[in-house]
Amino acid sequence: MKTPDNPALNASVSTFDLHDAIRQRAEEIYFESGGIPGRDLENWAQAEREVRSRHDFKERRTAIVVKVQGVKYVGEYQPDSAEGYVPGEFSAGDGVPVVIEGDRMLVRRPNGRVLETRIVKTIG
Repeated sequence: MKTPDNPALNASVSTFDLHDAIRQRAEEIYFESGGIPGRDLENWAQAEREVRSRHDFKERRTAIVVKVQGVKYVGEYQPDSAEGYVPGEFSAGDGVPVVIEGDRMLVRRPNGRVLETRIVKTIG
């Protein structure tokens, strides 16, 4: 059984049973590696790393909210490609240069770099 197709790994947070998903993946690893006895701890550790990394990645959402002409735009971004952006670079009410292109919102940061986001919600 391939890991990405495993429903326990693709479940939402509300139904996500971490222990059961790890147990199931550890069992898969055991069978995939030929059923070698005595590797329970190694299989469990590998399964835990895999399940937690998939769960953490899916659940981590980072966004910035910018108000342009009375409309609030919520733009999600990937922290690992945000060139060091950290929440708090802007204060509420600051003027922020923004370019909106379709579902993309480009926000010019105080350091001159651009934070590229994907608009996931508009309010107003």
